[in-house]
Amino acid sequence: MVSARQVAEQVLDPELPVLTLADLGVLREVSEVGDRVVVTITPTYSGCPALDEMRSDLHEKLTEAGYRDVEIRTVLHPAWTTDWISDDGLRKLTEHGIAPPSRIGPRAVGPIPLTLEPPKRRVSCPHCGSARTTELSRFGSTACKALRRCEDCREPFEQIKEI
Repeated sequence: MVSARQVAEQVLDPELPVLTLADLGVLREVSEVGDRVVVTITPTYSGCPALDEMRSDLHEKLTEAGYRDVEIRTVLHPAWTTDWISDDGLRKLTEHGIAPPSRIGPRAVGPIPLTLEPPKRRVSCPHCGSARTTELSRFGSTACKALRRCEDCREPFEQIKEI
């Protein structure tokens, strides 16, 4: 029998089906104790509309693989960050025409300087690699994406925003 972790790692994200939940960093832990499988996930944000679908897909795939006692747990702490997207996931996003987020790194502790304007960010076009891109809309097909256009190849594309 294939391990529960191997099964869970193959479940696709319902909103970004070019990525698995493992690629996206949503899949946090899979444990097998006797006949029981416990899967822990952290959604990209607490109000994620795909959360029920993720739970359902994980339960379905594990049940199909022969696991009968499956529990899907959701944890919100620590909060998900785009830094949890795997290197393979970042590559897959680019290959599918979606600009991946940059790595943020460790969060600052203590006071954070306030600026009145958002930091200027260069987002490269996933189609031609040009850094000459323009944000068309801060919100794309989901809250975690923005809609952009390349000024060189003129192709529109989505960008995953850093969280």
